[in-house]
Amino acid sequence: MRRLKLDERPGWKARADELGFTFHHVDGRRYWDERAAYAFTLAEIEDGLEAPATAIHALCLDLVDEVVKSEKLMARLAIPEAARDYVAQSWADKAPSLYGRFDFAYDGAGPAKLFEYNADTPTSIYETAVFQWIWLEEMMAAGKLPANADQFNSLHEKLQARFAALFPGGGFVHFSSDPDAVEDRQTVKYLEDLATQAGIEPKFAPIEKIGLDADGRFVDQDNYIIGAIFKLYPWEEMLREPYAANLAASKAQFLEPAWKAILSNKGLLPLLWERHAGHPNLLPAFFEDDPRCAELGKSYVRKPLFSREGANIELVDRGRRAAVLDQGYGAEGHIRQALHVAPKFDGNYPVMGLWMVGDECVALGIREDRGRVTRNLSRYVPHVILD
Repeated sequence: MRRLKLDERPGWKARADELGFTFHHVDGRRYWDERAAYAFTLAEIEDGLEAPATAIHALCLDLVDEVVKSEKLMARLAIPEAARDYVAQSWADKAPSLYGRFDFAYDGAGPAKLFEYNADTPTSIYETAVFQWIWLEEMMAAGKLPANADQFNSLHEKLQARFAALFPGGGFVHFSSDPDAVEDRQTVKYLEDLATQAGIEPKFAPIEKIGLDADGRFVDQDNYIIGAIFKLYPWEEMLREPYAANLAASKAQFLEPAWKAILSNKGLLPLLWERHAGHPNLLPAFFEDDPRCAELGKSYVRKPLFSREGANIELVDRGRRAAVLDQGYGAEGHIRQALHVAPKFDGNYPVMGLWMVGDECVALGIREDRGRVTRNLSRYVPHVILD
């Protein structure tokens, strides 16, 4: 594994805009960054990243099966009491999943270490599935990368196939997000396009326009009943909305399903460690009220059960506390995870995003930052396999 310094493709910004990747810069700051790329061997990808993600995913599913049968564990994960039967029933019904993204630290030498599982509303999907693949093809065509270069990336094809498998007869599926959040809306537009390619008729419904009819069914802005919906809106918030009491009676199929509320929760990390202590791809982690937190000493990462884009993540290094991006997360509780800083390449800390579609690990997307916590404006950097 190494970080390559490369020249940008001429006209890449216009190409991105043309394809709908309009958030390549955010607030004037570079988000997509092809002045560098991370190079891997095939063995590093297959053995160092793909295999651990697949193994950890299986452990996560085993954990869901345990949690849904336990009021104590549901409470530990701050799942609202009124919603627990609904979450458990979604698992009992084998409600299918579309996708998820693990975040790992990896340096090409030691074992990959799990930071967290973005199992419910992961983003960076378009830049992973499409734009970094276009970058690879154009760099090879220009002679800037070897003709036999490759990429760990079948995300586009696997998502299309997954949509087709979830809705084998095609049909009508709603897609929803905040219409004014550019990255979210463009991400959902991409998923709508994938659904169309899979024979599905998509319709966008802004989150705030979804309502209830007299029969307790969710309806869109035109009063069409919502039978199936992809929502880029996290379960921890949905389960606390006034309409949460109507979720079961609505009979709507949600992507992601409600059982993903268990996996998208950072309380997942201490539960995994408790059951698989010493696993080479896990870091020691404990709920903050657990006396075993003392085992971490004076170096650890304090994480809220729920947070997004590095918000309210606090690094404590030998007792020294780093600055925190406070966005109000943490009311439901915190965990502590052993401090394991991502490896440093040319002054940057990359985090490996391993994409799961169904139960298969299918792609890698990398975010890097000069800070130790990956945040909203951390840069997306492409990757290549060079053997």
